[in-house]
Amino acid sequence: MQHRIVVLGAGYTGAFAAGRLARRLRREDAAITLVTAEPDFVERVRMHQLATGQDLKPRPLSEMFAGTGVELRLAKVTGVDVDRKTVAVTGADGDGELAYDTLVYALGSGWNPRGVPGTAEHAHEIASRSGALRLRERLARLDAGQAVVVVGGGLTGVEAATEIAEARPDLDVALVAHGGLGDWLSPKGRAHLRKTFGKLGITVHEHTAVTGVEADHVTTAGGEAIPAAVTVWTTGFAVHPIAKATALEVTGTGQIVVDETMRSVSHPDVYAIGDAAMAMGPGDKPLRMSCASGIPTAWQAVDAIVARLTAGKLPNVPIRYFNQCISLGRKEGLIQYVTADDRALPGALTGRLAAVYKELICKGAAWGVANPTFGLPARRRRVARAQAATGSAVKASA
Repeated sequence: MQHRIVVLGAGYTGAFAAGRLARRLRREDAAITLVTAEPDFVERVRMHQLATGQDLKPRPLSEMFAGTGVELRLAKVTGVDVDRKTVAVTGADGDGELAYDTLVYALGSGWNPRGVPGTAEHAHEIASRSGALRLRERLARLDAGQAVVVVGGGLTGVEAATEIAEARPDLDVALVAHGGLGDWLSPKGRAHLRKTFGKLGITVHEHTAVTGVEADHVTTAGGEAIPAAVTVWTTGFAVHPIAKATALEVTGTGQIVVDETMRSVSHPDVYAIGDAAMAMGPGDKPLRMSCASGIPTAWQAVDAIVARLTAGKLPNVPIRYFNQCISLGRKEGLIQYVTADDRALPGALTGRLAAVYKELICKGAAWGVANPTFGLPARRRRVARAQAATGSAVKASA
């Protein structure tokens, strides 16, 4: 009988995991099902580009996985029963249930309003394609001189503010940061960030907490009202709530607690990867929610699953960081070199070369996900290309 592997979520981590599983396991031995509510692969690291009117290359998942043996199930996950080893889904064909022998949980995360009054009603998010498209439509309707406030001084906020300011220099763009601007960067990185913000005319409110969002302004803890025709909320991510409703051992924020192979510490037939996992990195520090963490966790989980199914050697490659890649519009970038545990080193690459470097990283990540047949035998690659050309999808062998 085939070993049934169900992968939940087709973001960077889920799609990468499904493709790597297909490469490393024989179809007669394993049936791989990828469950996703989106028919296309979403390049989440480019949502700030989508929001400012740029068109992204469509990447239909049916074409990406044609010929791989991965069965694509377009449906929304509504529940997971880890005792019965089933997943409840609902899609165009109604409600259903999938049974698994091994589950790879990669449902990821979404925006985090943090309970601040007015965010749900008035703020925009770019943690999802739908959110970015709503923001895109709203920005397109703004007249010159109107104010856009980005709340959150992390990587997402910095990229959103600079992208909007570059694309719409006629708008009054501001960033509200709880700490100092780029305070996690090296002195060289901070200096370049401030210089770029200055060139783009972005106003920065540092060491400021937002306590409320209204239709035309945000309110700070100090009582200041900052005008905002549009508020973009980028204060971090919240994980998908389904895991917290299961018997899995999770953290207070709902992340699944895993060991060094990304295996659940409470249910050994479940693996969690990406933002959904509470995984420890160098220095016994939790990995941060990011693509930089997600892909390595997917790699680790897949190799561990394959090793356990084939009596092979478990992976023993520590997950570590090398740099933080930040786009500052289409013409500027910042590559901050970091230690293994993600602390800034003195060195940083800046300017146009850094922008090109960041673009190559984004393209490389998307290519790795969009080419799951890379490494397959030549005959299977030819079949995959032919089926992709006709738009047909192949399911795992029965």
